[in-house]
Parts: sequence; C-alpha cells; structure tokens
Amino acid sequence: MAPAASLVDKIAAANQEAHRRVLAGDPVLVDVLLAREAMPGLPDRTVLHAGPPITWDRMCGPMRGAVAGAVVFEGWASNLEVATRLAASGEIKFEPNHHYDAVGPMTGMTTRNMAVLVVENRTFGNRSFCTVNEGMGNVMRFGGNDQEVVDRLRWMASVAGPALGAAIRNRKGVPLRNVIARGLSMGDEMHMRNAACSSLMVRELAADLAETAERDLGRILRFISGNDMFFLNIVMAMAKSVIAPAHGIPYSTVVTTMARNGTDFGIRLSSTGDAWFTGPAQMARGLLFAGFTEADGNPDIGDSCITETIGLGGFAMAASPAVVGFVGAGTLADAIGYSRRMTEITIGPNPEWTLPTLNMMGVPTGIDIRKVLATGILPVINTAITNKLPGRGQIGAGIVHPPLVCFEQALLQFADVHGVH
Repeated sequence: MAPAASLVDKIAAANQEAHRRVLAGDPVLVDVLLAREAMPGLPDRTVLHAGPPITWDRMCGPMRGAVAGAVVFEGWASNLEVATRLAASGEIKFEPNHHYDAVGPMTGMTTRNMAVLVVENRTFGNRSFCTVNEGMGNVMRFGGNDQEVVDRLRWMASVAGPALGAAIRNRKGVPLRNVIARGLSMGDEMHMRNAACSSLMVRELAADLAETAERDLGRILRFISGNDMFFLNIVMAMAKSVIAPAHGIPYSTVVTTMARNGTDFGIRLSSTGDAWFTGPAQMARGLLFAGFTEADGNPDIGDSCITETIGLGGFAMAASPAVVGFVGAGTLADAIGYSRRMTEITIGPNPEWTLPTLNMMGVPTGIDIRKVLATGILPVINTAITNKLPGRGQIGAGIVHPPLVCFEQALLQFADVHGVH
C-alpha cells in the first residue's frame, strides 16, 4: 500500500491543479446584457461594489458618491440628497461584486439595470461579468454621480450595450486568449495600459456593429475607439472567469480573489471557501497629475487587481515600457524586475502569454500565499489613483501592494480548515 501523501505533497498537487485550471481556461466574450438578465440572482435594491464587504458608514468618499449616483440611476431616489439618505438608512443592500461572479473597476458599481459584459469560460462552463467601461473623466467608477454620468449609463444600457451584445452574438463570441497574447506583444499589460487590445476590439467588432446596430452607430464607434481603457473591463471579466474554476480546491494555497473598496484590501483563498481576509487599503505611490498632492488621493480601490491573480497587470509590467513612466515605476529595467520577482511567489508561468522583454517568458501565474510569507515579496499591482472626494476623477497612477496581514490571516485559516497545528 502506498504511503499517505504528506501535507506538502497535497498542497503541491492542489496548487498544480489550480494552475492547470487557469491555463486550461477558454474565455470568450459572448454578450452584453443588462445585469438583471445576465445575473438573475441579483436582487432589487442591491448595489454591488468593488472589494470585500463594507457598510455605508465605512465607505470612502468616491464609493459613497458612486452609490448615490447608482441609486438615482435605478430610480430608487429622485435626486442625490434623497439617494444619500436612502443609502444610509439600511434599505439598500450592499454586496461585493465577487459574490455574484462579477467585478468592477474602482468603485465597481453594478446594479440590475446597468449593461454588463458577459465572458464565458468554455472549458469549465462558468460565466463572469463586468460593467462596460464608461470612458475617462466624470464617471461613476471614480465617484461621479451627476446627470451627465447617469445619462451616459442609461444610454449604455439602452443603446450601446444592446448594440454591442448584438454584434458579439452575430460573430458568435470573441475568443480572448489570443487577444491577450497579441496585446502583450504590442505593449499592453492589461491593467493600466489597454490601448492595443482596445484597438483590437474595435477591429473585431466594427463590421458586426455596422451590420447589427439599429441606431447611433457613429456615436457607439466613437465611444469605443476614443477610450483606450475600453478593454480593461473585458479583461477583468475574463480574468474572473479564468480564476474562478481554481477556487474550491482542497489544500490549495492559491489566491483566487484580490479586491479593494477604498477602505479595506481583501483576498480569498482557493481552499478556504468564501472567507475574506482583509487589511487596510494602502496608498498607491507613483505619479500625480499637475496640481495634486498625496493628500488628495484615496486609498487603493477597485476589483481590477483580479488581473494580477492570473499574471497580468503589475505581474506583466515587463511587457509595457509605456506604462512604466505613467505609473512612476522607474525604468523598463525596474518593470522587468517587478515581473521577475513575481515568479518567486507564483506557481508557474503561462506559456501562452509571454513577455518579449524577458525572452518570451510566460507571465507568472497563481499567487501562492506560502511563497508570499516565506519571501516577504508582496504582489505588485499597478493602478489608478482617485481623488478622495467623490466625482473628482483620477489624479494619477502608481504602484501598490496588499497588506501582509491578508496573507497571514489566510494561512491561519488554511491551517484551521485542514487541521494543521
């Protein structure tokens, strides 16, 4: 009889299985629908937000501003003042996007009548969701909530979203793995730089839009082509769909969720169920736009670091010389150093997504909390910095790390779940 596998062997096998599932994923953009159609379990009078669970009294300024705007958008309140009182009353339910297989950038607002991208992982049959990117400037993801913001979201839900959905269905979906591979070779890292992939999506969808759009074709094309971050929301839903099958593997120490709400940073672990392990959201350090200081910034916020869980974003910075200066990461050599260091805390590379400046090394994939704690190397995230006041928008970009306490909590829970003493 073969001896029972040791704990180390069980963890190694579980982590290799998590890595295999991530690499085996076949994410395809299949539709754009209203959230209530794509996510029928999403209740009315519920606002999904970025990051781990949070209550109104602990929400940061941009999150509160976005919530008030979402409440007006849904018609639950007639104006922002009434919406704010309603949000504070306890009558509105707040839940993380991740509890519904969804993600959202920055404040991450998702409600029933917003348009969401639908990505299906055809290998495993699961779907993930993310709202359509609003563009830059005065937008809800940065806490914007005035009539311009609400009107744009309504147009996206009633005109642009249905048109995009029809175009995507017309071509029977857009496979995303190769788009990511091409984008990495064209200078994107998929978190803070998506210019190449956004352009590729215009090429993918333009002809189908021309055939299927019933109105506003020019405005829709300008809306997409004028937004270099259009692909960000697609890659976020893609990342969620790819990492989700790696959740729920006994003995795995792989991180399957990283997210922040502007107050807390939270992670979840493959083998410890739906428990969140949280610590204080950190301030990103980088370059600020003219006229702003660090005192104007809000602590780190958004679900977009789901990209880092599958080896993109900060983990793939070596692919993106253009993003290095934008986020204040130093030189290209520094960016290459970030990507190299991430190999020390991950399970293995993704040979399909390669980094030209590192001799086509595959992006480092599958964060292992044991390696984080053993090396002291924290995952690197490149991110936008938002004004701490609602609706003032982005004020810069930089580099940030999760707090170490998240990983310490996760290891303690892992030990408890698996009877390790």
